[in-house]
Formats: sequence, C-alpha cells, structure tokens
Amino acid sequence: MVPVLLVLLLALILFGAGFALKALWWIAVIVLVVWALGFVIRPAGSGGRRGRWYRW
Repeated sequence: MVPVLLVLLLALILFGAGFALKALWWIAVIVLVVWALGFVIRPAGSGGRRGRWYRW
C-alpha cells in the first residue's frame, strides 16, 4: 500500500511541477511581448525626443 501511495504522490508532484513550469513559460512569453512593444510604442519625452516607457 505504501509504494502505491508513494507513486501516486510522485505523479501528483510531477504533474503540479509541469503545470507550474508551463504557466511560467506563458507568463515569460507575455512579459517578453509587452517589453518588446514598449520599444515600439514609446511616448514622446521632453523636447520632442522619444523617452523611456518605463519609470525606473
């Protein structure tokens, strides 16, 4: 009974890790797209030149 529970627990952990890693990849892709769009869509800064789209 204990080996069966260990296998089920291992399968659950691996499934959860796989789902979390896939979600992190999608988040990374979305952040990359937003970051790339920030270079294309930048507001004009003072003096008519293009400024940074981020604040730091």
